[in-house]
Amino acid sequence: MGVKKQKRVRKSVRFYTACFGFREPYKILCDGTFVHHLLLHRIPHSQLSSLLGAPTKLFLTRCILAELKSLGESYSSSLHSARHLLTARCDHERRKSAAGCIEDVIGENNSEHFFVATQDADLRMKFREKPGIPLIYGLRNSLFLETPSEYQRQFVKSTEEERLHMNQSEFKMLKKRVASQAETDSSDATEGLGNEVVMKRDVTKTKKAKKVLGVVDKVKFKRKQAKGPNPLSCKKKKKNSNTPSAAQNPGGEVDGNGSKRAGGKERGIRKQGRRIQ
Repeated sequence: MGVKKQKRVRKSVRFYTACFGFREPYKILCDGTFVHHLLLHRIPHSQLSSLLGAPTKLFLTRCILAELKSLGESYSSSLHSARHLLTARCDHERRKSAAGCIEDVIGENNSEHFFVATQDADLRMKFREKPGIPLIYGLRNSLFLETPSEYQRQFVKSTEEERLHMNQSEFKMLKKRVASQAETDSSDATEGLGNEVVMKRDVTKTKKAKKVLGVVDKVKFKRKQAKGPNPLSCKKKKKNSNTPSAAQNPGGEVDGNGSKRAGGKERGIRKQGRRIQ
């Protein structure tokens, strides 16, 4: 299937699903001519699923089977393949033609959401003038889905415009709702005045109770006070210039208190003098 054909088919399927409520798996109501065309050109039933892009179910009616049976041996193979399809409910006591039976099953609104597959051009012409009936037909070894007719598009537009406006029954219901809402609002307003007075009294009582108990409504946070400087960011203190340096006292050492300690040689001389004495 070509790209243009696929886009056109998908657009038509979306139209029927959005506007008329068609859902998967799609149901296809076939007549004898369409079944014969599938068998003649060796078209498998799975090609219908690939055409619509979703799973499908094929249906026939008892009247269609009876019509195929009455056509003779030339349609015996078509009758044999048609018996393997599902049967749609048909309430006709006497056998009707396939076209008449399909028209009765579809009805005016196609409540069962059937796709109609037929090779009968006159039957397709009739269904183009009815809303919500997608049509499938075969041409040689390929299948086609007809685009929605102009009548079906106009029908969808008219129904959308009707939905936008209110009916008389809806207008009456809206009036009743507005009246009942006004009554409830007035009653709520009178009750609301009494409730406001009661609420004010409750608030004043709770405030007095909090003052007696010493309860504070809002938490008072302490402000951050300035602290001392960071010791790591400060410069080190300079040493006093009054302390004697090593250059002035080469032989001695200076204590932490600033007192001079004797050098090593001086201490040795002092010890020898003490021994002599």
